[in-house]
Amino acid sequence: MSERPVVVVLGGSEHDPPPGIERAAGLAEILEVPDAGALRAALPGADALFFWRAPKAWLEDAWPRAGGLRWIQSASDGVDGLLFPALAASDVLVTNARGIFDEPIAEWAIGAIVAFATGLHRSILDTAVGRWDDDRTRGRVAGSRLLVVGPGPIGREVARRARDLGMHVTLVGRAPREDEALGQILGPDDLHDALGRADHVLDALPLTTETRGMFDAAAFAAMKPGASFLNVGRGATVDEGALIDALRAGKVAAAALDVFVQEPLPASSPLWTMPNVIVSPHTCGDFEGWERVVVELFVENLGRFVRGEPLRNPVDASAGFGVG
Repeated sequence: MSERPVVVVLGGSEHDPPPGIERAAGLAEILEVPDAGALRAALPGADALFFWRAPKAWLEDAWPRAGGLRWIQSASDGVDGLLFPALAASDVLVTNARGIFDEPIAEWAIGAIVAFATGLHRSILDTAVGRWDDDRTRGRVAGSRLLVVGPGPIGREVARRARDLGMHVTLVGRAPREDEALGQILGPDDLHDALGRADHVLDALPLTTETRGMFDAAAFAAMKPGASFLNVGRGATVDEGALIDALRAGKVAAAALDVFVQEPLPASSPLWTMPNVIVSPHTCGDFEGWERVVVELFVENLGRFVRGEPLRNPVDASAGFGVG
């Protein structure tokens, strides 16, 4: 590439830039774009776009002006908040932040599993009201069964850590296959049978046409009585009404949820006041300093882009998730 490419940083501004973005200025002309109007003006001359913090409607509305765009870097692992039909059908390469959030999210998931198994979540509630409840026993993490639905990088990291704790792990993916590191991965047809054997169920699914609403009333009915449910994937993979009904009926013993159909979670949602539910505000991967690490990935990929080298973390835009 002979000329310096023009890169739009969407959602950044000179007053609130992504931390460390100045390093990109040595590789390309950087245009920090704070709003939809500025994006429409900047997009016609852009070679690449860093989707830092913005509604995808801004980009979708301006898309007809993106004739020269060749690459988009997402600041997130999930790309459902970026992709739209015209982008998915185009030749524009999309890359994501895969690999940055896997370990932090896995720590959160394991923490929730441990809390439910030991009863720590109940002890926290008892502490708030000064209640001494010693007439109960606790479960064990070791020897319990975890079902991971969505064995992508995050699901795989949770599976590895769960096995280190002595848990038995089953995985369900988009197709049955044998994995070199994790062993057998079951397909969607085996989901309900696997749900009936699990003590803890982890939803680590991306949001696609196939996964939307996958955890519905039938899925929760198939779960083993007394099992817990965790969601670190996407809120719309779950029928929240069906989950609430299952929690109220005791079919699902507890839930730890970091993602929701509507975010922020409305104050009217029953999930806020259910004693067997942990509500986390879509922050389970937001470790201190994550923003700078994401920018470092973008700058590395920008260097590759300038040199004409393959980029890290390509996304299959038509499928809706990262590949490789």
